[in-house]
Amino acid sequence: MSARNKIVLGLAAAALAAGTATVTGPAAAAPATGNSAAAECGVRADGKLWCGNRVGAKGYEHRRYNSAVRGPLNTSPSWFQCWGRGDQHAGGNNVWYWTQLDNGQWGNVAAVDVHTSVDPAPGLREC
Repeated sequence: MSARNKIVLGLAAAALAAGTATVTGPAAAAPATGNSAAAECGVRADGKLWCGNRVGAKGYEHRRYNSAVRGPLNTSPSWFQCWGRGDQHAGGNNVWYWTQLDNGQWGNVAAVDVHTSVDPAPGLREC
């Protein structure tokens, strides 16, 4: 059990004993959206960008919308290995992120579908 889970359980036990406070654990927390999702987005020690994304976003073979679709991102958050430049998209830039999609294929996801505050994400390597 992680230290965070032990703390949450300890607070929950104390709240039950006191009969007053309510403690919400991580499973009950609302998913991050918008600016809060971008605030939680960042490159971790493994060198990957871990970030929220648009559920249903498509991953493409190349950094172009007219290339083959490799699969979707049906879950959020996701991780991204690196970034590169390609087609312009609705996000106002041409940055795309490379990741392993939910079907196991690898693909490029337009930055407009990744909840970053700036593109490319600071600290993520270019590929």
